[in-house]
Amino acid sequence: MSTKVISYEGIIAVESLFRAWERFQLGKKKRKDVQIFNYHLEDNIFDLHTSLKKSIYTHDDYIPFYVNDPKQRHIHKATVKDRLVHQAIYSSLYPIFDPTFIFDSYSCRNDKGTHKAVKRLQVFLKKSSKNYSQDTYVLKCDVSKYFASVDKDILLSIINKTIQDERTIFLIKKVLDSFPRGLPLGNLTSQLFANVYLNELDQFIKHELHIRHYIRYCDDFIIVSQDEKLLDSLIEKVDGFLQQQLKIKLHPRKILIRKFSWGIDFLGYVILPHYILPRTKTKKRLFQKLDKKMEELTRDYISYDSFNQSLQSYFGYLKHANSFKLKQRLKNHLYFLHSNTSDKSSSV
Repeated sequence: MSTKVISYEGIIAVESLFRAWERFQLGKKKRKDVQIFNYHLEDNIFDLHTSLKKSIYTHDDYIPFYVNDPKQRHIHKATVKDRLVHQAIYSSLYPIFDPTFIFDSYSCRNDKGTHKAVKRLQVFLKKSSKNYSQDTYVLKCDVSKYFASVDKDILLSIINKTIQDERTIFLIKKVLDSFPRGLPLGNLTSQLFANVYLNELDQFIKHELHIRHYIRYCDDFIIVSQDEKLLDSLIEKVDGFLQQQLKIKLHPRKILIRKFSWGIDFLGYVILPHYILPRTKTKKRLFQKLDKKMEELTRDYISYDSFNQSLQSYFGYLKHANSFKLKQRLKNHLYFLHSNTSDKSSSV
């Protein structure tokens, strides 16, 4: 891999920090901590630039909290000042690293995402099954406790193959060392670094194992083949590479070889011959969320715009699947909820 010239002075320049701020604040302008920072924006950015230029910048502690999406995740939120630094680093490094990634890496990349990953998997399955006429199989795996298990020394050595500017590496190290173990889930830089780290696996699978039909989304990945025995033989090779080269390992309870005709569960959808269906758990959760949002709307906890935004996101999820009947059920359910709340309001 060839090294790329990157300028630390370019990352920390006042103009770069202002551009990073414009990107960072999108969708966050109403948040109190963002508003406070924005109130003295020029002073804050010039102070940050000075601390970075003099190499006296220090990363503050994180604020921990939990989210359910639906699995509970432990998120660590950095201060606005630090997240602005993360944005500046990300904005400079992403254009350098992204072209080095394989085409079929879909997490946290421009013009990629879950829906394109699912569609791509459908293409692979159709090809491998000879247009749904023959049996084909998938090997589905994910990495055990991935973000917490990333070895920062190995990550830095990988980054250093491409970025050899000492001050930039020092700043990256400062961000990495701000968290005691692995990568914090809340950092923008973590999304990029997670892809940089597992790009080593991608390259191994594509160029050493010569696997044609391979897709990765974050630490979840799938290999498609008509040869079930081949897939079984790959498990030890892949896990061996991960443990020896990256000091991470496959989740032992999430290694699955499955026949395509049974349905392949991936990123919230189930892919079957001729169909993509919403996952059963996701459908149930969708109706639960709709009930909750309608209740919040009727109690004036959220605005109609906020409710409509959530509703459109639900229909957006469904449009990527064969879900006409489910959409009708959802509309009927919405009508029923609306009628009930209207009746209750009129009777008060």
